[in-house]
Amino acid sequence: MSEIKLPQHKIDKLLAICEEHGHQPGELINILHKAQNLFGYLPAEVQKIVARELSIPVSKVYGVVTFYSFFTMVPKGEHPISVCMGTACYVRGAEKILDEFKRVLNINVGETTADGKYSLSSLRCVGACGLAPVVLIGEKVYGRVVPGDVEKILKELE
Repeated sequence: MSEIKLPQHKIDKLLAICEEHGHQPGELINILHKAQNLFGYLPAEVQKIVARELSIPVSKVYGVVTFYSFFTMVPKGEHPISVCMGTACYVRGAEKILDEFKRVLNINVGETTADGKYSLSSLRCVGACGLAPVVLIGEKVYGRVVPGDVEKILKELE
């Protein structure tokens, strides 16, 4: 796998984040959250820098990144789509909605469209059970979604 070239200004910000947290290994999760917000994901190059700055093995950073589902090593799309699969949403048909996004976008969960516009994931619970089934796109919550809404939602994003 070829290395990606990280922009120097973002590397500088990442180093500043590590500095803000005193290069403390106990701050790893906080640093990774901020790093993911900065880069959009956590490629190997970012993990190596964080490991070096905290004086911990890269394997420890990788272990945390792969353990927590919030973290991703795959770049997310411009419009990250998350379908809630919590109990209330699931019972009200979330699986059919997820299937419709997969069909329309021609991607699976965890993937990003070739044009980088959309990525698809599933969540355990958004905390908006009264609006079930729920779809989260970026920060926007769509409630009481039915499969027929999927194409309209995507058109709205264009």
